[in-house]
Amino acid sequence: MSATAKKRPKQRAPGAAPPHQFLGREPSATLFPSKNEVLKLFAVIGIAASVAAACNYAVCFFNQQAKSFCDSSKVAYDTDTDLCEPCPSHGWCSNGKLECFHGYKRQGRKCVEDGTINQTAKKLSELLQQHVCNAYGQVLCNEPGKIWFQDADVREIIDEHMPKKNIVSENDTSMFVKRKVMDIVESILETRVAQNGSKEFKCPDLLAELCKPLQCRVNQWIYKHVGIMVAILGLLVGLTKITWSIHQKKNLTTRAEQLYEQVCEILQDNAMRIRCGNREGEPWLVASWLRDQLLRPRERKHAMLWKKVEEMILEDSRIDQYPKMIKGESKVVLEWQVDGPLISMLKNKESASKTKAFAKVDGSFGNEEKKPVIGN
Repeated sequence: MSATAKKRPKQRAPGAAPPHQFLGREPSATLFPSKNEVLKLFAVIGIAASVAAACNYAVCFFNQQAKSFCDSSKVAYDTDTDLCEPCPSHGWCSNGKLECFHGYKRQGRKCVEDGTINQTAKKLSELLQQHVCNAYGQVLCNEPGKIWFQDADVREIIDEHMPKKNIVSENDTSMFVKRKVMDIVESILETRVAQNGSKEFKCPDLLAELCKPLQCRVNQWIYKHVGIMVAILGLLVGLTKITWSIHQKKNLTTRAEQLYEQVCEILQDNAMRIRCGNREGEPWLVASWLRDQLLRPRERKHAMLWKKVEEMILEDSRIDQYPKMIKGESKVVLEWQVDGPLISMLKNKESASKTKAFAKVDGSFGNEEKKPVIGN
């Protein structure tokens, strides 16, 4: 056989797959779990965790309930906290049982303050404070009262206002309430020790000032600000007088103008009757008779009113004023000097002008009616 002869290819075993076909083949479907299997796995894990947590809580709960309270009579370092639970504050433990002090009630495994007793103590302290401060406020107003209250007086006041139900029936509870009230009062009121060794209580000055009677506070305020009050009162009186004077002058002027117009009308009418009617009589009128005729009885007391009318008459050139002897007495008479009343003349002029205006309007409408129609 020659060197250039070709080598025979190796024979493949029957049924063997080619190498490139093995590398390119997809994995089997049973190699990874399905979605339902994954959900089942998580559900099993969750249930197992819940059961474990519940068992742990039950063990801890029963172990805690099984523990009793340590006796309060024993020293703290002599007790084993693994075997018993320390006695809570405001309570006394004996033989594994807990009893709360007066003023406290048991809530679970601890002692809390009794709300009813605390509310009662707070109300009693407020009543006591009001009583002491009112008495001091009366002293500040120079009225009978009291400044310092002894300890026995304070306790007597507490006994008077102590509720009769649920408190007095229990002596220990009553003593606890009194002690709590005294603690509150000592933190609010001023205290001192008397010569006999007992405590005395006094309301603070600021609170006593607020507890004064209302009338007393008003009187003291007025007395303190009397200067300002007098000045303000004087100013108000002055302003009132000025305002009233202006109002009176205005009314006086208005009334005087009305009387002046009436005098002019009377003089005009009298002159017209004498001159146009050829009747007997005098063209003048006595001023005092006119005054008494026009003024009301209560207006005759005010001389300033008719004096104002006389000033207006003197300024009017149409009226002549002169003295005249009447029945042996000198009287001032008034006489109208204008021939014909000017007011009626003015009215006639106004009516004539209006008549002309209406005539012009009527004439214009008549001319429009008479215009020939174009195109006929």
